[in-house]
Amino acid sequence: MEIVLKYFSDFSEKQLDQFAALKELYTEWNEKINVISRKDIDNFYEHHVLHSLAIATQFEFTKDMQVMDLGCGGGFPGVPLAIFFPDTQFHLVDSINKKLKVVNEIATAIGLTNLTTQHSRAEDIKNRKFDVVTSRAVAPLKDLWYWSKPLLQKGPNCKGLICLKGGDLAQEIHESGCKPRVWEIEKIFDEPFFKEKFLLQVPF
Repeated sequence: MEIVLKYFSDFSEKQLDQFAALKELYTEWNEKINVISRKDIDNFYEHHVLHSLAIATQFEFTKDMQVMDLGCGGGFPGVPLAIFFPDTQFHLVDSINKKLKVVNEIATAIGLTNLTTQHSRAEDIKNRKFDVVTSRAVAPLKDLWYWSKPLLQKGPNCKGLICLKGGDLAQEIHESGCKPRVWEIEKIFDEPFFKEKFLLQVPF
């Protein structure tokens, strides 16, 4: 938890309690349903919570915004962002239902009321539009953009696709045909873990 507080300080007591409760809850649930690699649990706050919050250092989500987390897995970046932006509505989508069970149980345990989940593939969602689609290490940028585009709505709140990725992205960006804005996360969070990890935005 200290690593999060090293970079963020403006939390309410409720937010602090919610963040503080996450590691124990995820550790407990991970024993039943594996959503985080075992070696990552020891570095839970750095590898999962802080990594997710890289998005919050560059983007402000407001209360009239709808954010979809595509392929949310165990709830990253969606759960930390929903705690960080309590007035924004987050909709977490994954094709594996047991992972959403973990997300729902954890959200209930910490009183996270601005989060809903849906067991679906992104391309099967036809009845909703969002201001932002977020994603972490789910698929190549080309695919993420293909899935995200039909789900985005034009407007003053629209921030397009925002995703967290790692490694050498030159080929992947080229193949996507997109021109994303790219931030090096190690310049945001000065920790060795974030070397070659990036935050990307594809505007809509």
